[in-house]
Amino acid sequence: MSGLAGLLAGHHPPGVYQWHAAFGPNDVRHTVEHAGARFAYVDGWTHQDKTEVLEALAEALEFPDSFGHNFEDLSECLGKVDGGPVVLLWDGWGPLARSDRRAFDVTADILASRTADGPCPMTVLLRGEGPDDVDVPSLDG
Repeated sequence: MSGLAGLLAGHHPPGVYQWHAAFGPNDVRHTVEHAGARFAYVDGWTHQDKTEVLEALAEALEFPDSFGHNFEDLSECLGKVDGGPVVLLWDGWGPLARSDRRAFDVTADILASRTADGPCPMTVLLRGEGPDDVDVPSLDG
């Protein structure tokens, strides 16, 4: 987990990264929580459209029941996430990026803006293959 270890040790700033490590979500959770950060997980293989991804994000990040499943509410609720640093693993982001590029781009932009703002730092790990033209740095080194 060298890329993740470097992130958790502060060698990489919070942000949105592509990550290709094959560790299971529970192993990633254990590593993240052992480092004192909060872990959140979105399975993009089973949540492939905008509505499903927004619902999965709301569940993973424990948004209030009032979450309206739209981009404005996503931005607002992300700004209220607290509890220390957060590492969000989004497995299978590629299906949304391929089928609804606008929805993926807006979601990724909102998540990226959250990495610098808000009460706690957030890192988003996009794992799996997606379109080649997505401009997201790799955590793989």
